Amino acid sequence: MPRAADALCQALKAEGVEHVFGIPGGANLPTYDALYDATSDGLTHIQARHEQGAGHMAEGYAKASGRVGVALATSGPGATNLITAIADAHLDSVPTVFITGQVRSDLIGTDGFQEADVVGMTLPVVKHSLAVTDPRQIPEYIHQAFHLASTGRPGPVLVDVPQDLSRAEIDYEPAAGTPDLPGYQPTTSGNIKQIRIAAKALANSQRPVIYVGGGVVNGNASAELREFCASDPFPVTCTLMALGAYPGSDTAAADHDPQWLGMLGMHGTRAANYAMDQADLIVAVGARFDDRITGKLDEFAPSAKFVHIDIDPAEISKNVAAHIPIVGDCKDILPKLTAEYRAIETDRTRLEGWLAQVADWKRQYPLRYEDSDAEIKPQRMVEEMRRVTGGEAIICSDVGQHQMWAAQYHHFPEPRRWINSGGLGTMGFGLPSAIGAKVACPEREVVCLAGDGSLIMVCQEFATAVHHEIPVKVFLMNNGYMGMVRQWQDLFWDGRHSGVELGASPDWVKLGEAFGMTANRVSDPAELAEAMKATLEVDGPALLDVKVTRDENCYPMIPAGAAARDMVG
Repeated sequence: MPRAADALCQALKAEGVEHVFGIPGGANLPTYDALYDATSDGLTHIQARHEQGAGHMAEGYAKASGRVGVALATSGPGATNLITAIADAHLDSVPTVFITGQVRSDLIGTDGFQEADVVGMTLPVVKHSLAVTDPRQIPEYIHQAFHLASTGRPGPVLVDVPQDLSRAEIDYEPAAGTPDLPGYQPTTSGNIKQIRIAAKALANSQRPVIYVGGGVVNGNASAELREFCASDPFPVTCTLMALGAYPGSDTAAADHDPQWLGMLGMHGTRAANYAMDQADLIVAVGARFDDRITGKLDEFAPSAKFVHIDIDPAEISKNVAAHIPIVGDCKDILPKLTAEYRAIETDRTRLEGWLAQVADWKRQYPLRYEDSDAEIKPQRMVEEMRRVTGGEAIICSDVGQHQMWAAQYHHFPEPRRWINSGGLGTMGFGLPSAIGAKVACPEREVVCLAGDGSLIMVCQEFATAVHHEIPVKVFLMNNGYMGMVRQWQDLFWDGRHSGVELGASPDWVKLGEAFGMTANRVSDPAELAEAMKATLEVDGPALLDVKVTRDENCYPMIPAGAAARDMVG
């Protein structure tokens, strides 16, 4: 008779899982023993070098593909090492299933070796937790976890499996149909009366802005968004997490899309932030009005009415009161809103003054920097990265200045080309997420844009890329600082640099070579493009250490707690 651990692997395969990321330990050894057989039957295990890395790999896999990512860890420190990745997945609504081993059920509550209440620890940062108390629950809970993680507002689900229960012998029958969860009925269709009211409000608005959040990417609704935005020349802006949902373009270029404002928020464009500040109607689609967008909340968009479309009713009016709330899936709601709006006879000339104002802001305040022939400017590095990849690569970013520069200057044309940690802002996210993205999308070029402060936290995952022959390319923006913190200390803390200079960083070329990677360095702007091309052409994982200007600041910027109209830089 098969063991419950074997049934767990069968349930994963029944859910379409092809890859899992993780590290074995005592409490999850039955699962890994079952994987020994399952690996020859189409289930591939990617051995990470740290559980947090495994969690971020599962996130990168999910963000790149839209499928559920899976990470495994043992009990105690294995499970607690996953918590940062779980919290990251929670804040960015990433469909993920985290399966942790647990001490034997008779030891739970005794402070046994490597016992930790991972269910209790993660309650605030999961969509749901499932603690196994009967071995027959194991396959059932796996199917429930995948349904919960991937439907409604996506998010992480934890399944905690005591070691003795995973070894028990059970009969396994494949799941038939959708799991029966009476208490879980997410609303998807949207209230048609509210949709009609929103369409009328939009038809009557003089200064509308379409504010797009990551829910459009998570909901695979980019095509529906673009069709909606084609109804009239509404100005459109995206959050950090939504870049690519609407095609980005250089707002200073002669052939730019006149509707596109660029990214909004703390390091967004002045055009986007000024438009939000002056709008009379803001249509928020899959966005949550977080503090990096609103700035000083009581001065945010003072003249605007708000239409808020979101699948999670808890988000609506949480930070900004919605005048027209619409709960549901944006992929279902946007076509209805488009049809309702187009059925209304509108005065298209009503937007002419607003569009002229928006165009004027874009002309006055383009993104700009002072280039140099003597040293590589970080903005130029991002622009060169886009040129050499043709804008077609999946870019997985760490967190910091380089993340913001990529958001400003890369101009993502499609969704799921931009993978980063938005809500939690997790340094070290970039490399493991790139590994996961490449496993999910082997046909695509995957580039990790890293900062030296972030990469040092997870450089052990070079071994994962080399061992499993995962050909990710790492472009390291090396300025010798935790750059964003240094910028804040310069601007707001009288230049008192405390704990931000990375004076003991390794020789990255030697380190990459020590792991078995191809690694090179470039510091001359004239050699940057060729060095990047050579790195991309390597047949395997590769690293390019790019020495950039040490003290460049990322502008424009809304100081924390300030209003959008008070941008600096």
